[in-house]
Amino acid sequence: MKAVLRKWLGIACLLAAPAVMAQTGTGSGVACPEKNVLYWQAFPPGGESDLSARHQQVVLKKKCAAIDTIIQYKAGAGGGLMWAQMNQLPGDGLNVVGINLPHIVFQPIEGEVQYKTADITPVFWFHFTPDALVVPEASPYKTFQAFIAAAKKDPGKMNLGGSGLNSANHASHERLNAAFGMKSTYVPYKGTGDMALAVVGNQIDGAVTYTAFAINNKTKVRALAVAMEKRHPLLPDVPTFRELGVDWVDGAYRGIGVPKSTPIEARKKLADMWLALNTDPEMKELAAKSGFELVNVGLDQMDGFMKDKAALYTESAKRLNLGKK
Repeated sequence: MKAVLRKWLGIACLLAAPAVMAQTGTGSGVACPEKNVLYWQAFPPGGESDLSARHQQVVLKKKCAAIDTIIQYKAGAGGGLMWAQMNQLPGDGLNVVGINLPHIVFQPIEGEVQYKTADITPVFWFHFTPDALVVPEASPYKTFQAFIAAAKKDPGKMNLGGSGLNSANHASHERLNAAFGMKSTYVPYKGTGDMALAVVGNQIDGAVTYTAFAINNKTKVRALAVAMEKRHPLLPDVPTFRELGVDWVDGAYRGIGVPKSTPIEARKKLADMWLALNTDPEMKELAAKSGFELVNVGLDQMDGFMKDKAALYTESAKRLNLGKK
């Protein structure tokens, strides 16, 4: 991972002029940017982060017809490449970076990325995707019980994919092994889009991923369990881990961050804009169809939210033996 990060020397400054927000969009009730927004993604196209950005792009265009949301990709190191470089972007309120939890806590603890959790400046957390265990549609394992029995019968042989090292998926993999007394091998991919090819192509035995992946690939994969308080309405036949005897309700959060140089007023306007996107009826419909659970964590709640999550994920990092290599 260090070698990959060293290949990148930085991101060229883009649109360095200060951002100015118009008072409102036409009939939108939201303060719109006066220039296009650069929305940086830390993972390749095709995954949950990309899909959520595409949803936001559509709804923002409806609210602010005069501007475009230009999605840029800087994938690598499980998201760590982009996050290590985000503070090199202009703090103009026009450069926005997709961020993920628990990734931005796990990766610095491991110590193989070029940033610290404190280097990230979150502005708004917009949704949550619960963990899920899936297998290819062609898999012989029709139930969670059959899957676990096979994994225990031949320890280490089962290969399970996930998005990135020291990510939510990686933590879920280790949690699965510990909770059910099994041993499987984690296979990291750059992002969910890359992992999907391996799962759908039956190249690996399954994946520790999210409900969104299970829903969006419903005819290609079979979900065996979800980490929710109750069954997902779009996956009514899939049991929760609680039903299977383990108190497991967890997943990944996605949000937006900005360079540290971004003025507080610009941060507030971005947070307000993302709240307006998240409460739009069209966004709610798009999120529901894709299996995203919308949350609204803005600047007022940010310090407490991040403190709680950092404590939770620092404890989870012990399960991954992060920082002990």
